[in-house]
Amino acid sequence: MTVGAQKLNGTASTRFLAWLFFIVAIAFAIVAGISQETFYLRLATEALIFSGIALSVDLLLGYTGLFSLGQALFFGMGAYLTALLLTEGSGYGFWSALGLSLLASTVVSLIIGAIAIRSKGVYFILITFGLAQVAGQSVYNTRSLGGSDGITGIPVLDIDFGFFNVNLGDPVSFFMLSLAFVLVLYLGLLYLTSTPFGRVLIAIRSNEERVRALGYNPWRYKLASYVIAADVAALAGTLYPLLRGFVSPELMYFDISVNAVIMVILGGTGTLIGPLYGSVFLIALKTFISSWTLHHGIVIGIIFMLTVIFFPAGFVGLYKRLATAITRRGQTS
Repeated sequence: MTVGAQKLNGTASTRFLAWLFFIVAIAFAIVAGISQETFYLRLATEALIFSGIALSVDLLLGYTGLFSLGQALFFGMGAYLTALLLTEGSGYGFWSALGLSLLASTVVSLIIGAIAIRSKGVYFILITFGLAQVAGQSVYNTRSLGGSDGITGIPVLDIDFGFFNVNLGDPVSFFMLSLAFVLVLYLGLLYLTSTPFGRVLIAIRSNEERVRALGYNPWRYKLASYVIAADVAALAGTLYPLLRGFVSPELMYFDISVNAVIMVILGGTGTLIGPLYGSVFLIALKTFISSWTLHHGIVIGIIFMLTVIFFPAGFVGLYKRLATAITRRGQTS
């Protein structure tokens, strides 16, 4: 099989997995709605929300070559701003909270990115990790933000889309809204990575010095990637308080960032659809394992190590290998 044919086959495989994900999700919503399985609908909605931060990690790690352990900072920022705006009686609605969260994440990520991106390798990782921890601890110690208890009492919204309304009190409606939200993020990033801008990001990941020799400024492209990833994480964070009815400082802590990285690696780095599968798998796995043991972290850690050792390309990479093998067998038979 030629290189061009392999690329075409890989693209077709990724497209099939994307169609499969969203079709199965819609079918799941229909079945769960009929059977009134509220628990599983809420759990699946949470997986969709966390897939947003996983997408932001994939843009940085899989396409730009930036390993960030601080995406929880922007996810938590979006969640906290939404909670504050909706509980203070200031008259803000969902769309205002969404827009202000996007604005705040853009400004903060520009400042942080301008500093962090000048560093490379482990230093970039430590800076992003450290800033997220500082932000989380600051929120933890701020009484006006609820301190360790966070912010509770977030109302159930009825979101106006002009021609129709979506009542977030209905689990099926919230799930479908989250699915549509993730679909928009996925398609947006898929388009972005297929543009010349996205090609430069991929080139930076492969060989930054060569990109610089071609006349591009890698720092600007990496900063733009960092800001876009921060915005994606913040937008996903705005949905969390609407689902759970509260926010807490833990949303900015290390665990959230690490879980997002695990989702990306389990699903397949640099694929965009992989993080969606990885998010669903990790959330489901944690729920199942925690039902029979308190040490679910050990089991998840073992599964993660086995994935890295035996399936480094993740679920999507494994599927592509199987699809390629089946295609080759069909051509030789």
